[in-house]
Amino acid sequence: LLVQVLLLFEQHPAVGHVVVAAPSGREEKVTDRLRTEGLSTLTAVVRGGEHRQASVRHALRAVPDPVDTVLVHDAARPFVSAAQVQAVVQAIRKHGAAALAVPVADTLRRGGDGAFGDTIPRDDLYRMQTPQGARRAWLEEAHRQAVADDIVATDDVALVQRIGHDVHRVSGSRRNFKITTPEDWALAQHLWPAWTDDPDRLDDSA
Repeated sequence: LLVQVLLLFEQHPAVGHVVVAAPSGREEKVTDRLRTEGLSTLTAVVRGGEHRQASVRHALRAVPDPVDTVLVHDAARPFVSAAQVQAVVQAIRKHGAAALAVPVADTLRRGGDGAFGDTIPRDDLYRMQTPQGARRAWLEEAHRQAVADDIVATDDVALVQRIGHDVHRVSGSRRNFKITTPEDWALAQHLWPAWTDDPDRLDDSA
């Protein structure tokens, strides 16, 4: 998955540097594997942290100084399109911070002890996706403040919002799902041949 995602970003004209956060202790192995692909944008492979936020913080330290716009992407989302990457980059340059998101389609209800509670209105609810990102200075300050205040968030734009910046919403795609379960993996394997043959054919973001 990681190689396929990196190849997509490698081919994108807006991407000049890539920093990978690898599981602790596997940095050298990941570096050796990626070098065999001849990735010209690969800048560094760093040690991942105890959670996602720490991994991003470690990766930020390895971003070269001239870089002003930073994207964060989950390697477990291999079905992101070049058009979506470009849309997020443009939104960051215009607004300062941006993220992909899709409206929640399912009915949401609270529950506990085997019973359902209230239905949660879904009109203004979104499922967050990646890539997401911000101006480098905003993202670095957001992570510094999170460490100082002992805050752990599940995505980076939440930290950016926390220090007072608005985050622009960019339309995502249901196809850009995160592979986290065996069922997700089975679906990804089913979609992969069509995706590699014609990515636009699977694009449901319109």
